[in-house]
Amino acid sequence: MPPDTENRPATSERTLGELALRLITAAVLIPFALAVVWLGGWSLALGAAAFALAMAYEWSAMSRLKWRKLAMAWVAIANLAVPWVGLSVGLGVLCTGAIVFAGLAGRDRLMAGFGLLYAGGLPLGLQALRMGEWDGQSAALIFMAIVWASDSAAYFAGRGFGGPPLSSDSPNKTWSGALGAVFCCTLCGAIAAGILNGNQVVWLLVGAGISVVAQGGDLLESSIKRHYGVKDASRLVPGHGGVMDRVDGLGAVCVIGGLILTASPGLVAALGLQVAL
Repeated sequence: MPPDTENRPATSERTLGELALRLITAAVLIPFALAVVWLGGWSLALGAAAFALAMAYEWSAMSRLKWRKLAMAWVAIANLAVPWVGLSVGLGVLCTGAIVFAGLAGRDRLMAGFGLLYAGGLPLGLQALRMGEWDGQSAALIFMAIVWASDSAAYFAGRGFGGPPLSSDSPNKTWSGALGAVFCCTLCGAIAAGILNGNQVVWLLVGAGISVVAQGGDLLESSIKRHYGVKDASRLVPGHGGVMDRVDGLGAVCVIGGLILTASPGLVAALGLQVAL
């Protein structure tokens, strides 16, 4: 009898338990995220500020950053400023905070400043995508759905096919999971094209690109955790680790997606995201 046979039932039960906990947590968080993005405005700003608060708390704990409460307040104010005085002011508040914290840090100044930008900037990116010069509601909701599809496909394809790890920073992420996620999101792009009456080829490429960016954001966050020697950002989200562990990919997609759409009006038209006149 192979030596690990006796451990297989326990491992299987643990995996099922983790999956059940992930599904329960997702059943709570996904409707909340969809609701605040659908409503936009102050509802989204409050939700973004709450996530920024949690991420600043996690970053401060990981990096042992002093002035934790100040960091949390700063990123929350930056996100709450958006519906009140505009995105540019919120971004200015956040960048000022990054400079201040880099100056206050006794060591690892670059990471201290980056941490504030990271914790406050990812939620700010979602607000920017939602309020852009395009159909922000559709863009944000569809991008979110594709990112979630990427996460799910990567999880199940990786579990099902296994294979070599995608990165040394994330041994549980496999190339099979990454490729499965890209394939799934390409199909999601085709569905989005049908919903918005957009160019199907462009949406296929965008769907695949969203998955690549989301996984890149996930790998970046994994490298940050490795830098600080932690497995999870925190235990704030049962079954998922920390808030940073859940929004890393989505935040990256919102930031990069918003920048690309801003710079490419032709892409907005090809995707069917023009604002109706």
